[in-house]
Amino acid sequence: MVKIVHAQTVLPESVLEELKKKTGEGATKDAIAKAVDHYLMCPYTHEEPLEKRLEEVLKKKKK
Repeated sequence: MVKIVHAQTVLPESVLEELKKKTGEGATKDAIAKAVDHYLMCPYTHEEPLEKRLEEVLKKKKK
């Protein structure tokens, strides 16, 4: 049996609308659930943030 918990957050309306567009979901709970599922399954979420990697590349080029 899976234990289900209720989670709540505050988001700007524009962010929520963009999330719904990107996930293709019309309901808030479905869009958030799909985004969380993607984040947990995506192999790139555990890597360094892109901005940090870009900064390192630019630093190396300047040397």
